[in-house]
Amino acid sequence: MRYREDKATQAAAIFIRNEGGTLNHMKLIKLLYLAERAALQSWARPITFDTLVSMDHGPVLSITLDRINSQPNPKEPRYWNRFISERGGDGHELHLLREVPEDQLSPAEVELLGKTYQEFGQKDQWELEEYTHTLPEWRNPNRSVLPIDIAEILRAGDYTDEEIAEVNGSLGAESFANGLAD
Repeated sequence: MRYREDKATQAAAIFIRNEGGTLNHMKLIKLLYLAERAALQSWARPITFDTLVSMDHGPVLSITLDRINSQPNPKEPRYWNRFISERGGDGHELHLLREVPEDQLSPAEVELLGKTYQEFGQKDQWELEEYTHTLPEWRNPNRSVLPIDIAEILRAGDYTDEEIAEVNGSLGAESFANGLAD
């Protein structure tokens, strides 16, 4: 599946904006994961098409976490870095650099992000870590990284094995078509 940095950035901006323009990086990655999970369970389709992994602090969107943790390259600025700061201050806070459009997110995705924030936004990063450790797809990686199969998320959302196979086939066909377009 092709990662959608534009959608990940726009989704992150919604959460940062809801926090007044500044947000702890771990809380952000947890909120993004929970939104991606909700999208998969609601629509059998992700928002960002990121790689999902289990890490010591819980499940995360791997490529988006790399964007959060990496230094921007001034010669090749990423979409993310045009709108969201490097981790500043105490090394954990992210800030919006400018207003971020929402033109790549569907109205349903914006609504789902709002519901995710409404449900989990009052929790801090440690409460979100604790909560995400209870999700059935998270496995303790013991200071490593373990991939999360979306089938586990779908199964937790009461999808049957047949439905999961259909979703995997659909996403696989889309991924193949995107590869041809490149």
